[in-house]
Amino acid sequence: MTMWSFATPYALLLLPLPLAALLLLLPRQAATGALVVPGSIAARLATGAADGMRARVRQLLPALTWIALVVALAGPQQLEAVEALPASGRDLVLAIDLSGSMEQEDFVLDGRTVSRLDAVKAVARDFVRARAGDRVGLVIFAETAYFAAPLTFDVEAVGRLIDQATIGISGRSTAISDGLGLALKRLARSDARSRVVVLLSDGVNNAGAVQPRDAGSLAERLGIRVHTIALGPADLETDPKSRDAVDTATLRAIAETSGGETFRVRTTDDLRQVARAIDALETSAFERPAAEIYKSYWIWPAGLGFLCALGLVIGWRRGA
Repeated sequence: MTMWSFATPYALLLLPLPLAALLLLLPRQAATGALVVPGSIAARLATGAADGMRARVRQLLPALTWIALVVALAGPQQLEAVEALPASGRDLVLAIDLSGSMEQEDFVLDGRTVSRLDAVKAVARDFVRARAGDRVGLVIFAETAYFAAPLTFDVEAVGRLIDQATIGISGRSTAISDGLGLALKRLARSDARSRVVVLLSDGVNNAGAVQPRDAGSLAERLGIRVHTIALGPADLETDPKSRDAVDTATLRAIAETSGGETFRVRTTDDLRQVARAIDALETSAFERPAAEIYKSYWIWPAGLGFLCALGLVIGWRRGA
């Protein structure tokens, strides 16, 4: 059933305002008189009666202009049912490491050497924008962690926030546990059928009060899967003396404890393959009920009022 209404119905109270002005304002006194003319001239004057319809139209235009503008101001609208976005039933939080080591330029993107962060931005942006149907959030962590984007279906907005991520805004250390803990805290309040954290880091946890493995155990108790991505050419297992080695063992333990998977990334191609692998996660898809929205139609009376006003101006210029 189609439902019509006005966004601001009280604006319709302005409709009788011109009539009230005519009744309340004092009429202007005008000099009158009679003109006696010969019959031949009077006969010619009678031919002007053909313009009576045009004169009446000119008299109605101001009233029609006022009515159209007031109706537009009232905001006519129609309640319509629209098809809702198919929802996966999954809430996904992407937690990205923004520590100082992400400045290292040891990745190749489109034939040129770029920093780790630039490579992550390029892949994560496309990954998030392909998550139509998921509610996606973004956690940024370094020395401290914060939610850059709450859980939302607006994946385009999250993609833009990933583009704007800058190293140094949350310190330069690596608090993996804080980033993961903040993501878990938000997802713990979610009633989604599937709750997932994708945690990306290129270093070793060297800040924060909680150990990453303890955060992984918390994820298991909450029923939240954590997929970890160990980023960088070196890791502690194969090159323990490397200054920028990633702690793959800890990230693997977090993923295994929570029931997720861990991925080792050394190149941009590896990063893209990880995105495709996570993209293939099973979802419990379902359709949300149709949503009801108001469709506004104020533009039509506003357009009519504009045309009437234009007609008044044209008539006034012709009569001048």
